[in-house]
Amino acid sequence: MSDLRRTALAIDSKLLKEFDSWMSTHGYTNRSEALRDLIRAALVQAEWEDPKADVLAVLSVVYDHAARSLAQELTGAQHEDHQSILCSQHVHLDRHKCLEVILLRGGAGRLRRLADRIVSTRGVRAGKLTLLSRNV
Repeated sequence: MSDLRRTALAIDSKLLKEFDSWMSTHGYTNRSEALRDLIRAALVQAEWEDPKADVLAVLSVVYDHAARSLAQELTGAQHEDHQSILCSQHVHLDRHKCLEVILLRGGAGRLRRLADRIVSTRGVRAGKLTLLSRNV
């Protein structure tokens, strides 16, 4: 095994029962892995609090491709901040809706501003910025 360290953790029985239920619902088979993932998620959140932190993200947007000049606006926003864009994938969901998934890397503040700009564009029906880290 790698550099694993054992530690003891005191948790009241009600909270432990709720955690075990959560764990089961999310497919975890042991508490250690579930706790490691929760700690990693907390560390990613903390990293994103620093607007200058060099981070990764995935921006997913669903939009109406027929909305007037929306595709050009979305492409324009990506070109204006091209250094933050690693790549993007465009999928046609149906006759009117498209899904675009954009992989991002750069300063946390910059990526949030880009995501906000894209998601708030008229015609975008839904958007989600998934926060990731290069360090965890």
